[in-house]
Amino acid sequence: MHETLAQLGEREILNRLKPFVAVGQIDDDTAQINPLGRELLINTDVLVEGIHFSTKTTSASDVGWRAISTNLSDLAASGVDQVLCITVGLVAPSNTPWQWVENAYQGMKEALELFGGELVGGDCSRGQQKLLAITAIGTLGPLRLHRSKAQPGDWLVTSGPHGLSRLGLALLSSDPKVTNKQLPLKLKTKAIKCHQRPQPPLQALKTLQKCKPRGMQWRVGGTDSSDGLLAAIENLCLCSGCQAVLYPSELPRAEQWPLGTHWDNWCMNGGEDFELVLSMPKEWANAFLKTFPSSRAIGTMKAGPPEITWNSGKRIEISKTEEFKHF
Repeated sequence: MHETLAQLGEREILNRLKPFVAVGQIDDDTAQINPLGRELLINTDVLVEGIHFSTKTTSASDVGWRAISTNLSDLAASGVDQVLCITVGLVAPSNTPWQWVENAYQGMKEALELFGGELVGGDCSRGQQKLLAITAIGTLGPLRLHRSKAQPGDWLVTSGPHGLSRLGLALLSSDPKVTNKQLPLKLKTKAIKCHQRPQPPLQALKTLQKCKPRGMQWRVGGTDSSDGLLAAIENLCLCSGCQAVLYPSELPRAEQWPLGTHWDNWCMNGGEDFELVLSMPKEWANAFLKTFPSSRAIGTMKAGPPEITWNSGKRIEISKTEEFKHF
């Protein structure tokens, strides 16, 4: 019987691809190369209609914006200094209106004008569904973030709240879980904006670099939470061989976020929040928390099996219903 990609899942697929990839280049979302003595970060991300966006919830210009933000978030989570350029691979059915394509590229242009970088090329082809494949290139700054750099004794810190994008999607989709609940207008507005026009954590990275205590090594374990907060923490644990301990009272809930199991699940597993998730020394963590207002310390790392637990010792499982599945 032949194994399918759905049966394997993303992590096992990546493990099986390792023999084909340069050593050390597949554990993070970006690759690092050194042409002519200049360290560059390169990332490719794909947005597929019906998987990552739909016409019901996302306009063409928002699709373009999200395509850029997704890639730049990965660059930020690796320590980018300057975003240089992107290329775009466009796939679309033959009957796609030109206006959709034009608006998608307009959204990409608006994001690049705000965050940096320029469009330098790409390719296009006919296909069964709309798809944008972005390759982004940037220079490496002084702090190279790796998932494998977490250590026991570190504090776990996020650069911002989680769950807003998932709530935004629910609102845009008229999900019964939210249509029958009274939510503050400010929270709903922010959630929809976070889903349609997410912000890559470039400013959080700059603040993190600037606030490093003098004399401390440039060592931080890091990733972004595009696939969900717990998925990001799990990646840190697996790549670093450490155990994460979370505190329920310190979950990075947004302002006016409702309480309850369902809402905590969206906070931990909702995905597409594009915040930094960092494992870092206590002194540096304190400096970051003081200088970046939206940041939150949510737990610690300790020696132990690569898993996530509450401070009570109970193991935390990633929700299979909310977890984003790549296949």
